[in-house]
Amino acid sequence: MCFSSEVWLCGLGIMVSILLRCCTSLHPYSGQNNPPMYGDYEAQRHWMEITVNLPTKQWYYNTTDNDLMYWGLDYPPLTAYHSYICGIIAKMINENFVTLHKSRGFENEDHKLFMRFTVLIADLLVFIPSVVAYFVVTRGLYRSDTKITVGKVKITNVQQSESTILPYLSIILTLLYPGLILIDHGHFQYNCVSLGFLVFAVSFLCKGKILFASFFFVLSLNYKQMELYHAIPFFIYMLSISIPNPGYSYYTSIVKLLKIGSVVVITFAVIWLPFLHSTKDFLQVVHRLFPLARGVFEDKVGNVWCTMNTVYKFKENFTNNQMVRYCAVATLAAIVPSAADLFLRPNIEKFVPSLINSSLAFFLFSFQVHEKSILLAAIPVLLYLPVKPIPCFWFTVISTFSMFPLLMKDRLVIAFIGLTIFYVASFYSVIEYSLREPKAKKTKQTFYRRFLNVLLSVEYGRANNEDIFKLTIKEIVKNRHYLLSLFEYVCVLSSLVGSGILSACMLIFEPPVRYPDLFPVLISIYSCIHFLGFFVYFNIIQFKIPQYNSAIKVKIS
Repeated sequence: MCFSSEVWLCGLGIMVSILLRCCTSLHPYSGQNNPPMYGDYEAQRHWMEITVNLPTKQWYYNTTDNDLMYWGLDYPPLTAYHSYICGIIAKMINENFVTLHKSRGFENEDHKLFMRFTVLIADLLVFIPSVVAYFVVTRGLYRSDTKITVGKVKITNVQQSESTILPYLSIILTLLYPGLILIDHGHFQYNCVSLGFLVFAVSFLCKGKILFASFFFVLSLNYKQMELYHAIPFFIYMLSISIPNPGYSYYTSIVKLLKIGSVVVITFAVIWLPFLHSTKDFLQVVHRLFPLARGVFEDKVGNVWCTMNTVYKFKENFTNNQMVRYCAVATLAAIVPSAADLFLRPNIEKFVPSLINSSLAFFLFSFQVHEKSILLAAIPVLLYLPVKPIPCFWFTVISTFSMFPLLMKDRLVIAFIGLTIFYVASFYSVIEYSLREPKAKKTKQTFYRRFLNVLLSVEYGRANNEDIFKLTIKEIVKNRHYLLSLFEYVCVLSSLVGSGILSACMLIFEPPVRYPDLFPVLISIYSCIHFLGFFVYFNIIQFKIPQYNSAIKVKIS
């Protein structure tokens, strides 16, 4: 396919993804017509009301004009500034949208249209360009026998498995991911902003532009504190490539670390400037960002603590302070293998798997986890889609399924079904296109023909049992890659069928009176088992990637 055809197809895919976002926005949102607290939609509107009407110093304090018990602002300053900008525009359109006190719970079609457009514009400005940039920048990173540039150094790619999905197709599949569309454009949040900044940071890191990567990751972290899920791989990798090998000067490394530190400190300082006038103001913001009173998890989330809570009630037997310590130890223990490998054997090809492993470790073991937090793992998985398409696709579908109880509560079942079917069909089409080589078909046909010959030999007695056994083992070994792929397909299909059955049961059947949360709990356990399996799998993937030559490491800038 020529370049212009690829561009046109990619453009068409982007337009379709935008259309799906618009269609999803027509569905209900979180807390619609459900007073007194409503939902995340009202939370975002309320933050616009607070930021546009109150001085900056009062945004995070409990006052007569700012009741923190009613959707108090609990995200970093960059989210507050975004709310402020949206609030100014809302006030220009209709001041009733953000009138202090009187606008609480405000709902009408004009306001819904405005709020939906704010998410769509954020998506168009941040997330969609970041995805396009990433797959364009890394188009040669995961293909064997290619030269890639990291910083000022050209190196030979050492990845063992060749990419099977072309970049423009990866862009389309990533933008069609139903989980993010449903949460941002259905449930209503702005995850596209922080995740878009994250993808920009990864893109610059893959190009060796460490300072730009640092800048964008700080933006991401200052938009949503949950980006701490990704902080350890960034810190570890930047530190590792800055440490000189024996015989090299420490001066260059010190200068590099100072540059990175300066970018991080200055960016943080500028963003937090209004809250740095006093220690009290600063600590109040930090306190709002990390509340311990909410508990180890909310609702029914597919992580270890929620799953184990079905047999042992952690919330009843431990205080929140105790659980914070236990969660911290468990999370760090889960991250250590991946982080140590990234530090001791640095390779840019390990970075995205390390992001996956870090975010999954936080999701599975950390304190105060929401079901929506799985998006923090899903986006790095989507970035790895060209390398391991089937496992990554499997993960993205399960991640969307894990949020089904929340989506059902928000009356987004139709959108969930439609987007998931469209995504699965799109992925199937891409795989059929990408793996359409005659060699693959010939391997399949040859295996079946030879295996049939073995069976016929048994049937007609043309070979003894020993010969049949040797021949069978020989064919299995010779076609092991095909058989592994076949086993992989069977596992994926079985898993998706199980997800569909659980979803259907929750829709059709009433739970027993004694166990009103039966189906959400079953879904969380089912999802947790999958996420644990994926966590082990991606750790193995990371460890199988070799290290760059030591001579290369110190030259990366």
